[in-house]
Amino acid sequence: MLSESLVPIGELARRTGVNPVTLRAWERRYGLLKPQRTAKGHRLYGPEQLERVRSILAWLERGASVSQVIELLDHTPEQAPVGDWQLRQRQLIDAIGSLSQRSLDQQLNQVMALYPAVTLCEQLLLPLLRGLAVRWRSHFDARLEQVFFNTWLRSKLGARVYHDNQSLQGAPVLLCEDSERPFDQGLWLCAWLLSSNGVPVEVLEQPVAGSQLLRAVTALQPRAVLFHLGPRIDAAALLSTLQHISGPKLLGGATIALHQAQLNAFGLPDLYLFDTPQAALRALLDDNRLQ
Repeated sequence: MLSESLVPIGELARRTGVNPVTLRAWERRYGLLKPQRTAKGHRLYGPEQLERVRSILAWLERGASVSQVIELLDHTPEQAPVGDWQLRQRQLIDAIGSLSQRSLDQQLNQVMALYPAVTLCEQLLLPLLRGLAVRWRSHFDARLEQVFFNTWLRSKLGARVYHDNQSLQGAPVLLCEDSERPFDQGLWLCAWLLSSNGVPVEVLEQPVAGSQLLRAVTALQPRAVLFHLGPRIDAAALLSTLQHISGPKLLGGATIALHQAQLNAFGLPDLYLFDTPQAALRALLDDNRLQ
C-alpha cells in the first residue's frame, strides 16, 4: 500500500513552484529525482523528494546550472558554483545579432524545460536585458535588433502566459502599464512569472485612464492589481485611482527608485513596492489573502 505522505507531480509542482515539465526533465535527463510509481505508472513523491527539489532550487539560486546540481547535492564545494549562464547569454545575443528567431526559440525552449521561471529570470533574462541595453547604446544595428528582439519576446512570453492561463482557475492578478512605451519587457516578465507559478493574469499592456481602469477592476474582480511604472508618473492621478481599488496593490519596475518616496507618502493600506519581477511574485505569494 502506498504511503499517504506521497503526493502526485501536480501537488509537488504546487508546493515548490517547479512545473511538471521541468520536474520530469530533471528525472529523465539528469536523474535528480526518483519518484515512486502507481500501478498505472503515475509518479508519486515522498517528503524526501520534496526536500530534494528544494535543495536543487537552492543551488540554482546560487548560480549553478542544472547539470552541476547532482554532484553539488552530494559534495558541498568550497566556492560557489559557476554555471553556464554567461555562455547562454552570449549565445542569445549572437542569435539576436543574426536575427535568428529559430535559434532564439531553440535556446529559450531548452532552458524553459530545465529551469523554473524565477531562476531563468534571475540568472539569464534580466542579465540579458541589461547586456542588450549596454550593447544598444552604440551598436550600429541597435534599432533593428531592438525591434526584432522585442517583437519575438512579446510573442514568446505572450504565448506562454496564454497557455498557462488556460489551465488556471480563480480571480486573476490585473497587470497594468503606466507608461506609453510600445513594449514593456518588465511587464511581460511579471506576467510570465506569475502565470508560470500558478497565478492567473490579465494584462493591459497600454495605459488607460483611471476611470476606465476602475471599470476593468469592477468587471474582473482581480485578487490584486499590479502597476508597472515608467520613468515618469502622475502621482496625483495615480493616488486618486489607487484610493478606489481595494485589496493588494503592487507598484514598481526597474524605475521604482525614482518614485519610492512619493509612493510611500501615499500612506495607503495593502500597497507593495517592487523592483524586479521576482520581488513582485514574492509579494503576491507572501500575501495570505492571495492563496
